[in-house]
Amino acid sequence: MSSAPYTHGQICAPLQRKKLSFLDRFLTLWIFLAMAIGVAAGHFIPGIAGFVNRFQSGTTNIPIAIGLIIMMFPPLAKVRYEKLGEVFRKKRILGLSLLQNWVIGPVLMFLLAIVFLRGEPAYMRGLILIGIARCIAMVLVWNELASGDSDYAAGLVAINSVFQVMFYSVYAWVFITVLPKWFGLQGSIVQVGIAQIAQSVAIYLGIPFAAGLITRFTLIRFKGEEWYRTRFIPRISPLTLVALLFTILVMFSLKGDLIVRLPLDVIRIAIPLVIYFLIMFLISFWMGKRLGANYARSATLSFTAAGNNFELAIAVAVAVFGLNSGEAFVGVVGPLIEVPALISLVNVAFWMRGRYFAPENREFTVHPVEHTP
Repeated sequence: MSSAPYTHGQICAPLQRKKLSFLDRFLTLWIFLAMAIGVAAGHFIPGIAGFVNRFQSGTTNIPIAIGLIIMMFPPLAKVRYEKLGEVFRKKRILGLSLLQNWVIGPVLMFLLAIVFLRGEPAYMRGLILIGIARCIAMVLVWNELASGDSDYAAGLVAINSVFQVMFYSVYAWVFITVLPKWFGLQGSIVQVGIAQIAQSVAIYLGIPFAAGLITRFTLIRFKGEEWYRTRFIPRISPLTLVALLFTILVMFSLKGDLIVRLPLDVIRIAIPLVIYFLIMFLISFWMGKRLGANYARSATLSFTAAGNNFELAIAVAVAVFGLNSGEAFVGVVGPLIEVPALISLVNVAFWMRGRYFAPENREFTVHPVEHTP
């Protein structure tokens, strides 16, 4: 998806944001309502968490997994997979994304964990696990809402997925076992199997990725690209927001009681997370613009760098430290902070587009306008 209109290869000024649907216009309100309802349900209906957890397979919560898969299907169905080669040919932007995700992001989160949570080692480790788990899921939703470049988002997410399978266990060992000792803290032995990471990536990215790719090529072959772009995509686009609200409600209901009983702990965890999201987003936007990227690609770089793979962090925390550990609690609190933080940054992104990206500098991406929340 792009802010630029479809012009058969011609460059022209982007369209204004389309008139929003009722659901889109009050998106922030719906998100906060879903959060509030989830917390209230988790607190006042004691059996709800147990009911949801009945649908658990290993460390995978099936309702949440289904919500995430459905949520990511429309953005991935819009990706022009035949154009992904262009993403990898832009080596400067690709290199910048790798720097943001695998050097700046993990180091920044590690330092914030040390500064704010050194007195709570379990929470500190949980935050570090989040910092080294780079986003492969909900970034696609934030990128779409901010009119980022869908093709670039898919390419960068694919790269992050490969890196996570290859290096997450190494990063966990370095950042949790080795580096804390340099700051006078006791390190923990962390054993993370590559199979655990591969399973998480396969569920939360592989399934919707395959579904989007197969859907695109199959339907375009039988119905044509015009029908696919103008008829099919608008019909499935609302699934993203509906599934997002469902996923938020379920996540908040699972820990609603804990959030109410331990509000100060939630705040302590939230402070470094909010600082992290803000710093990563703004630095990445600045770096992208300095590199010459247009708005759509700068937004994609920023949301890819600011987001985290909480599903993987939770799965690893549960597997290594236990379901009731402080590390697992941080993993659950994480997305509860990320959702309102990044939905706010979507609005910041649009403000920055109007403030710092003149129409003549928004030339890179010339895609069909399929859906712009």
